[in-house]
Amino acid sequence: MENHIFIGGGGEEYGTQQGLNLKYANRHGLIAGATGTGKTVTLQILAEGFSNAGVPVFLSDVKGDLSGLAKPGTSTHKLHQPFMDRNAKIGFDNFDYDTFPVNFWDLFGEQGHPVRTTVSEMGPLLLARLLELTDAQEGILNIAFRLADEEGLPLLDLKDLQSLLVWVGENGKDLSLRYGNISAASVGAIQRRLMVIENQGGAGLFGEPALALEDLMRTDPNTGKGAINILASDQLMQAPGLYSTFLLWLLSELFEELPEVGDQDKPKLVFFFDEAHLLFDDAPKALVDKVEQVARLIRSKGVGVYFITQNPADVPEDILGQLGNRFQHALRAFTAKDQKQLRMAADTYRPNPRFETEDAIKEVGVGEAVTSMLQKKGVPGIVERTLIRPPSSQLGPITKAEREAVMNASPLSGKYDQTIDRQSAYEILKARADKAAADAAAAEEAEEEMEAKEPRLREFNQARRFKGARVARSTSRRTRKTEGLGAAVASVVIKELKGTTGRRIVRGLLGGLFKGR
Repeated sequence: MENHIFIGGGGEEYGTQQGLNLKYANRHGLIAGATGTGKTVTLQILAEGFSNAGVPVFLSDVKGDLSGLAKPGTSTHKLHQPFMDRNAKIGFDNFDYDTFPVNFWDLFGEQGHPVRTTVSEMGPLLLARLLELTDAQEGILNIAFRLADEEGLPLLDLKDLQSLLVWVGENGKDLSLRYGNISAASVGAIQRRLMVIENQGGAGLFGEPALALEDLMRTDPNTGKGAINILASDQLMQAPGLYSTFLLWLLSELFEELPEVGDQDKPKLVFFFDEAHLLFDDAPKALVDKVEQVARLIRSKGVGVYFITQNPADVPEDILGQLGNRFQHALRAFTAKDQKQLRMAADTYRPNPRFETEDAIKEVGVGEAVTSMLQKKGVPGIVERTLIRPPSSQLGPITKAEREAVMNASPLSGKYDQTIDRQSAYEILKARADKAAADAAAAEEAEEEMEAKEPRLREFNQARRFKGARVARSTSRRTRKTEGLGAAVASVVIKELKGTTGRRIVRGLLGGLFKGR
């Protein structure tokens, strides 16, 4: 099947061979089905197909199974044995075991190359989603980002944001006159949520060197295969908010930074969003609208997005309608709600006169699916029952030693291992506080010297200080000056100063930032 990724078939029992047309692969897709029905194998063969076509892939490895893409399969492997007779049945004559260029990534830096972004690049909208902030708290976070832009305070890691929030809280009264009410309680709540993210290991996500998107879009210089980027997510899934927010940030960065390319013969990158329900669970409408907008427009950047979930109902209807390539594994209908969702899923397919789609979705076995791919002019194909082809790479995970060998041989080895700690908001605010403290100490010392020379001046200053103290006790606490930040910031560990920043920051669609010089 030229210019297609072969998916499977099955002869007369299952219908014609099915293939994904690369020209329409950027029209997005859906892989759905109950647990244990074969979604991971479908994901694996799609990743292999795109890689063979020279298309880079990004996917998350939720169960740890997909690391096998870095190693060729074998006919003696116990998981490959059920596929021994399938190739002949589906007419897959060109099947062979093979390996693929894999880059492993890990937010925690344990099972892959560290992957980071900066607080500024993440932006207030996605951070508010990550921190589960209320509207009032999100408003304060937006004020903090606005002040960072105006004051030239780069927000690179969590300490930068924490220090800026201390400054905002200390100067809340003065800032409220311009930006609206800033309560100390709301600032404290944001700080507590940041502490939770730190405890979950999320602090490692923020910092430099930040992930360069071109490192996700490599092809192997020897074979021409597209790189398969695998994000280790088994540990990350323990913090589902962090997982979904990171993937959404990455999707928004691709949308913002990649140029328009229009319709091409194949995508520039394919992005698989596993456990997609986590993206939409309790998400505010504004965020869902942004995801819909990105899904609608990012295909013109040459990026295909494939959502993977148990039930199509997990994806909002407006987004589901944009997913042209469908791989529906078995759904179970035990309750009235399940049956309703099954009927709704079946109604989204172009019917096949040979069988009832609803019955087929209930009856397909493990390694089978109800499929529909876009055909000429982007028209949805007739739904078919399809035996999924076996993968060429190993089914199941590779060993820890094999993973480390792949990482060491990667062209990205060492690039992201060491963090870079540039001058940013924390250092700038700390320097201001230190200067203010030094100026105050110098002024006090000069005043003491003058008093020593002029006894009358000493008596006058003592009387003035006594009167000031009495007035202060009878009135409410005065608003602290900007320079009073020193004591609060001094408790944070001082970062080593390495270079300066002159970047101009412009807010992007999902709260991420374009970065200019």
